[in-house]
Amino acid sequence: MWRSRHFLLVVGTLVLLAMACQAVVPPEESSAPASTSQPSVLFQDDFSDVNSGWDRYEDTDALNDYYNDGYRILVNKPSWWFWSNPGLNFSDVIIDVDATKIGGPDENDMGIICRYKDDANFYFFTISSDGYYGVSKFVNGEEFLIGMESLGFNDTIVKIGGTTNHMQARCVGSSLTLTVNGQVLADVNDSEFTSGDVGLIVGAYDATGVDILFDNFVVAKP
Repeated sequence: MWRSRHFLLVVGTLVLLAMACQAVVPPEESSAPASTSQPSVLFQDDFSDVNSGWDRYEDTDALNDYYNDGYRILVNKPSWWFWSNPGLNFSDVIIDVDATKIGGPDENDMGIICRYKDDANFYFFTISSDGYYGVSKFVNGEEFLIGMESLGFNDTIVKIGGTTNHMQARCVGSSLTLTVNGQVLADVNDSEFTSGDVGLIVGAYDATGVDILFDNFVVAKP
């Protein structure tokens, strides 16, 4: 399903449009207990199988599809978000993914979704190719940064095009933590959502052609 909307950024007055699509829903989270030594994997995808359940879509504004054993999201419309979900349901999770800019401007957003209820309500963790990061949420279609007055900046984020950043998002209870390349960049708290789908998200600002390739997507139980 596709749905567009506008929302308010608390870090500025930029009004963006967003659209989302949702894949066929596979079985819900396993009830098996987590390992006491390490997180137990609930879902993982290296995107080598083009039938693993993620959306495959292309038009003049955006694309999401399997590409070179990864998952590609391209945004060709200014001030748009574009995302995809595998159709799962979890509560507390640790999500890892590798994200690489393969084209477009450095002023972009790429990241991880957790506790996705619908296209107007979810958490998301983002970084940009020019070194910024944030933890945000949509609530009834409006976007809010969580525990931050503006996007942060950190040199841990590799800003060389074609270089991969490893991202990890922890959604555990009310704790929301973003780690990039092994360093914690944000550790905030929010209790708006307790469960939902996971996913990947990419955003463009004024310049179009934001082209991000994701790989090694892993969802684990803390």
